[in-house]
Amino acid sequence: MSDMIELSQHLRMNGKDEENLLDRTVQGVITRPLDRPEGPLKVSGTATYADEDHPPGTVHGWFVRAPIAKGWVTGLNTAELRAMPGVLAVMRDDRLIHHPAQGQQGSAPPQGPSEVTYAGQPVALVIAETFEQARNAALAARLQLIDQSDRAVLAADPSDYETPKGKQAATGDLDKAMAEAAFTLDEQYSTPSMSHSAMEPHAAVAWWEDGKLTLRGSYQMLKTNVAELADAVGVSPKKVRILSPYVGGGFGGKLGIGHEGVGAAIAAQRLGRPVAIALHRRNVHEATHRRSESRQRVRLAADAEGRLTGLGHEAWVSSMFGDDFSEPVTQATPFTYAGENRVIGHHVARLNLTAPGSMRAPGEAIGVPVIEMAMDELAERSGLDPVAFRIRNIPDKDPTSGKPFSSNRLEDCLRRGAERFGWADRPQPGTRREGEWLIGMGMASAVRVNMLQNSKAAVILLADGTARVETDMTDIGTGSYAILTQIAAEALGLPMERVTTVLGDSDLPPSSGSGGSFGAASSGSSVLLAAQALRRELARRMDCAPEDLTLKDGHAIAANRARPLSDVLAGDSLRAEGEIDRGLNETTTRQASWGAQFAEVAVSTVTGEIRLRRLSAVFAAGRILNEKTARSQCIGGMIFGIGSALTEEVAHDPRDGHFVNRDLAEYHIPVNLDVPHIDIEFLDDRDPYANPMQAKGIGELACCGTAGAIANAVANATGKRFRDLPMTLDKVLAALD
Repeated sequence: MSDMIELSQHLRMNGKDEENLLDRTVQGVITRPLDRPEGPLKVSGTATYADEDHPPGTVHGWFVRAPIAKGWVTGLNTAELRAMPGVLAVMRDDRLIHHPAQGQQGSAPPQGPSEVTYAGQPVALVIAETFEQARNAALAARLQLIDQSDRAVLAADPSDYETPKGKQAATGDLDKAMAEAAFTLDEQYSTPSMSHSAMEPHAAVAWWEDGKLTLRGSYQMLKTNVAELADAVGVSPKKVRILSPYVGGGFGGKLGIGHEGVGAAIAAQRLGRPVAIALHRRNVHEATHRRSESRQRVRLAADAEGRLTGLGHEAWVSSMFGDDFSEPVTQATPFTYAGENRVIGHHVARLNLTAPGSMRAPGEAIGVPVIEMAMDELAERSGLDPVAFRIRNIPDKDPTSGKPFSSNRLEDCLRRGAERFGWADRPQPGTRREGEWLIGMGMASAVRVNMLQNSKAAVILLADGTARVETDMTDIGTGSYAILTQIAAEALGLPMERVTTVLGDSDLPPSSGSGGSFGAASSGSSVLLAAQALRRELARRMDCAPEDLTLKDGHAIAANRARPLSDVLAGDSLRAEGEIDRGLNETTTRQASWGAQFAEVAVSTVTGEIRLRRLSAVFAAGRILNEKTARSQCIGGMIFGIGSALTEEVAHDPRDGHFVNRDLAEYHIPVNLDVPHIDIEFLDDRDPYANPMQAKGIGELACCGTAGAIANAVANATGKRFRDLPMTLDKVLAALD
């Protein structure tokens, strides 16, 4: 019987990565556009998602939701519902309403009325033998209510907003810069509330055994989800296990434990049976968090040569009462462009709407397009080409903090993108026409902050020379299974098929989870560190220094000797745990991923329809770990941007905030015919301050500039500026009349 030898490696990112291991390995699987190992399971329908794997005896839950936005639930026809076919329980419990994902602590069941803070809020839970019976009973619920519904729109009165001190910044004198500038812009823009609309609705299945809770759910960050769920049900985190092997999209909407997870756990504990709760699409829109709407004011001042002397970006957003989160609209503005006089402002209104939360590229997704629309307009006013104007205003260091950039490839992206797209052929505004169609080109910079999170992973090198990666990291469609397999295979010199990756189990080493475009870099770095620890042990057994060891095709090579790994291991198995720590680099350097995006549109003068003809982008995001999954992420991100520009908008009734368009029939996401050919190029890039793989986030970067590029293309086509997104037919027709 073989021994299991334990190893470890821990790294804090305090300074440059000097080793750059992945540029010296020779297996040749890193970066390559390789298929997802779990792909066949997904396309054959055998990959089991949250609501597809029920333990024997599972019963089903359906939420009763509040029809008002503010007030109290004082009663429910519980006895009538309890008598309906198949109904096992009707639960009113404030833990169904307030839970850690919304910044609230778990509480005991209510002794009196339950407070309502937004329309669609779960206020009770019906459990029945079948899904249909639970739904039927919940829809028959009659609530007794005290209705205090109030406004649900951003107010114009500044006194209605909170202005958090930590989210304001000012340097120099922007008013003076505006007064003295050769060219200025002072405009207001708006973006709507948006819904995540992931393919897989939120779902959870919970069961208890010997005092321990197991929950199978659709979640992104298991380490924090365990803590949230444990707090909500009142047990130690050691008694909670979450399984999320496959997640059908998240986009930030599944970062925290949702009502369905808390409800399933509480109901399973009370009934002593497994409970499944799967949300209907309308439940997803109404009872999970959204992206906040925004109103933004941009002020730009430039001298006669087109150099920025002033920059102001202020945002007004909404949040729920008592919630710390608000959309960080201005996150990238302080460091993207120069200008010594600046004002950054952030203002928050408290509304009785579903809580806002992180949605793909929170902040930049709606802040960067607005800045890019403003930059484009000022370039036009100053008589400069939009690409040249941006290049002229790229700073040498972070203008606000003075931090050096860890890497800034924006100019390279802009120049290469313009060349690749054929930017030199861009027409003058409103001059190119094909029948009823006005044709235009537009562009925008793309920028997204880069982050690293603490993360752990184990890599086990078995006695037969195969390897297994273990971490609680999730795959939300981003390619985690493929990327982590490639990293381990490359570092250990193994073919991909000899590495197995196990994810989505909170009993495994805790990772960063999926979010903020830090998932691949953080969890991947922990895998690489574990593999480095294994390499050191293999080098010791080969009697050579680690830097003199070559691993390829399952062999260890040193001093002109090649031995199969199984021989080197001599019956032992090695388990190494790697841990990456974010360290100080993010505080000493300004880190970001960069890109440039270009669009060509046709605008109908008859219907107001905007048709995208081409989208093109060039990105610099450090080392690309898998060209296929990276390209897929960029295509998805750019489609997200199409939605922001042209179709997506949550419509809230201004009287009480209820969703008007609460399903995919009325909440319009881009579909196949809305999406043109998308051309993508990755620059060869490394960022030694980011992490030991020198890779950076890319999944959110791709959606940051797209809406701006499209809006600027529409302006070029029509000669009209659109400052309120999305650019729907009615807005276009009104502008063209």
